[in-house]
Amino acid sequence: MVNVICMKWGVKYGPEYVNTLRSMLSRHLRRPHRFICYTDDGQGIVPGVEIKPLPAMNLPADKERGWRKLSTFQSPFGDLKGPVLFLDLDICITGSMDCFFDHPGEFCIIHDWAKPWRITGNSSVYRFEAGAHPDILDYFVKNIDRVKGEVRNEQEYLTREMQRKGLLSYWPKEWCVSFKYSCLSSFPLNWVRTPQLPAGAKIVVFHGNPNPPEAIVGKSKNAYRHVRPTPWVAEHWR
Repeated sequence: MVNVICMKWGVKYGPEYVNTLRSMLSRHLRRPHRFICYTDDGQGIVPGVEIKPLPAMNLPADKERGWRKLSTFQSPFGDLKGPVLFLDLDICITGSMDCFFDHPGEFCIIHDWAKPWRITGNSSVYRFEAGAHPDILDYFVKNIDRVKGEVRNEQEYLTREMQRKGLLSYWPKEWCVSFKYSCLSSFPLNWVRTPQLPAGAKIVVFHGNPNPPEAIVGKSKNAYRHVRPTPWVAEHWR
């Protein structure tokens, strides 16, 4: 039995994101697993998803954002044991997920696409052992302002600390791709080319804009990131 978890708080993402993630996972993960959503509002989430309250984490309002993900490193982590795969809500699963539990390494994360010369990971998809690294959370909670002055966000902090422990490892680069950097053509070709799904991609990460529903219909917020309607997203994000 393995564990797959996600988090939903606030109003940015509705329950349909959790339900779609559950549906995609059920098609692409064969081994027995628990799927758990930690949330402040479980209304509208379908049966088959374990709903649990957000792990306690006293954060000043201006420091919440993605830092809440660090609460996954509490020990014990509820009743979870063994490997835990964290997934962001705004991803599209396009291939088999079993390999994310077979891949070697105590801690695995995406190597961020924007500045690949840095060690920074992207925490849209990461795997760890439940309860194994409480020091990651403890140090942050005791030194919030210091950490905020040293790094930009929770994924920079998490990557830095795992590297210091000698545990940082990345997923194969073809597994987790960025919709913006890996699928969408550069301006101005994005106006005439439909985004393409790279060979070997198992997860497409929609960080920033557009999100999956916007990519499906071709809704854009600016000309530079204009996206044509993308049928393959609709095929998988359901």
